[in-house]
Amino acid sequence: MSLILPKRTLSRRRLLQVSGLSGVGFLLGGCGTNLFSDNLRQISEPLNQRLEALLLSQKPVPEFAVSAIEADKLLVNTFDFTPQIDPAQFRLNIDGEVSNPMQLSMGDIEKLPLTSMVIRHVCVEGWAAIVQWGGVRLRDLVALVQPKSNVRYVYFKSADGYYESWDLASAVHPQTLMAYQKNGQPLSVDNGAPMRLASPVKLGYKQSKWVTQITFVSNLLPLKGYWEDQGYEWFAGL
Repeated sequence: MSLILPKRTLSRRRLLQVSGLSGVGFLLGGCGTNLFSDNLRQISEPLNQRLEALLLSQKPVPEFAVSAIEADKLLVNTFDFTPQIDPAQFRLNIDGEVSNPMQLSMGDIEKLPLTSMVIRHVCVEGWAAIVQWGGVRLRDLVALVQPKSNVRYVYFKSADGYYESWDLASAVHPQTLMAYQKNGQPLSVDNGAPMRLASPVKLGYKQSKWVTQITFVSNLLPLKGYWEDQGYEWFAGL
């Protein structure tokens, strides 16, 4: 899978400006901020209009009380190996068909608004666990990079070579997180540190661990997802 390299980093000023904003409010009304030039605002305006109905129509999935967490039930599945990533050197590259490609450190990400949720993680193997995830909403990152108006899919590439594709609607769901906490504690390496996907709208195999790159595209690439591309067609519809 060929992915585009990032072109710029997130400046401290831009990060401080966005840290006090709601991702939805910024995405739908970004022309009131100083994050982008007038030209970028004009480019991103059609995207704001196209996504407005999608963002406002999405309904949250019911969550659980913290007391319902099943701390011992989340199993560790790895398709190949467990990568060892130095958090100080980690960078999340966000690129593709976007107006503002970025490269974020963990320090950058942790300055963004923290969202916590307690949801049921469901594995295609037949087991489930109620887990508390904490991190940054993916839609907040979408607001920063401003995908072009024709974007329909999002690819996630992991440090271990794993990859998955999502539809844009699932990516901007209000409960889709780029998580760096589990059950109120820093995410462990086995569970995907420094960052992993977490969402109640996808099965576990779609919630990639060790994510290092997010790429926005208008059409699906020949490679759609690790398990889908192994010939497991049943996965493709989930």
